[in-house]
Amino acid sequence: MPDLDAIADRLAAAVEQVTDIERFTATEPDLTIEQAYDVQWRGIERRLAAGERIVGAKLGLTSRAKQRQMSVDDPLYGWLTDAMVHEAATPLPLDRLIHPRVEPEIAFLLGEELAGPTTVVEVLAATEAVFGALEVIDSRYRDFDFRLPDVVADNASASAASLIVGPVAAAPADVGDLRLLGCVLRRDGELVATAAGAAVMEHPAAAVAWLANRLAEQGRTLPAGSLILSGALTDAVAIGAGQTVSAEFDGLGTVTAAA
Repeated sequence: MPDLDAIADRLAAAVEQVTDIERFTATEPDLTIEQAYDVQWRGIERRLAAGERIVGAKLGLTSRAKQRQMSVDDPLYGWLTDAMVHEAATPLPLDRLIHPRVEPEIAFLLGEELAGPTTVVEVLAATEAVFGALEVIDSRYRDFDFRLPDVVADNASASAASLIVGPVAAAPADVGDLRLLGCVLRRDGELVATAAGAAVMEHPAAAVAWLANRLAEQGRTLPAGSLILSGALTDAVAIGAGQTVSAEFDGLGTVTAAA
């Protein structure tokens, strides 16, 4: 059996030392998804012990294309802490990042506790507001080379990530069908990609429902006040020194990340 403590220690050291590492599955090919989630939680416990607090969760591999690429049928999830929340007006701390990339997402703020089993309709009813958001991911693995257990262990590429929440909060009913909510992603003003909410599991609330149902298997719920990143609407775009990435969301304003 893989030494999960050793894997967690090595990931923690990679974050602290801002250094990339070889994927664990190169030497531990039998590392399972459940073991990887165990490693992930050990990393979160380290953050909690250091004074951080969980503010929500994030989803990954929510597009069918990415699932096919990774040969999986389901998304994955990680956790968000207050230390990951970044103000748009403040430049990203590139000295703490290895190869940062930015993804546009629709974020859900829960007004009520969400427990599985649940549905898209129930997720929307429990949602106080939705926001446009940017997530800055930064895999610990050299050349972004990883397998599914590796990325799960790395908190879904969020062990050293940041999230930027947009300026507009809107009740789901006020923005209409989230499947049709459009997004335009730009880097330094140049168009990079366009997408709509349906890019995330055909409905972004379906991703939130999946997470609640997955956590229910562990006897866990998503408490009121949780912020949930429902998954990337487009492929991630790299960001470097002096660059700016922005995402314009229909009805939810523009979110910007500057390096």
